[in-house]
Amino acid sequence: MIKNLSISSSLIPDKQRGSVESQVFFLTNRVLRLTQHLQLHGRDYSSQRGLWLILSKRKQLLVYLSKRDKLRYDDLIGQLSIRRLKTR
Repeated sequence: MIKNLSISSSLIPDKQRGSVESQVFFLTNRVLRLTQHLQLHGRDYSSQRGLWLILSKRKQLLVYLSKRDKLRYDDLIGQLSIRRLKTR
């Protein structure tokens, strides 16, 4: 049995729907839903490709946020419980 892992959108006010944090938030919700789908349908390769594209976009936004404002980045990572970016 798969639990519903989506995150509540009540954390983001309506006036901030276009901010980097809200975009990462919505992409994270899509990642969680696609992950659930792929656990049931492991050979759905078009959904796998979509997941990779979403993860790539989320990573780009996180890189941008980490360079622009480290405090907002740290706060977002903590709220969404996702891993930090790898640094070289």
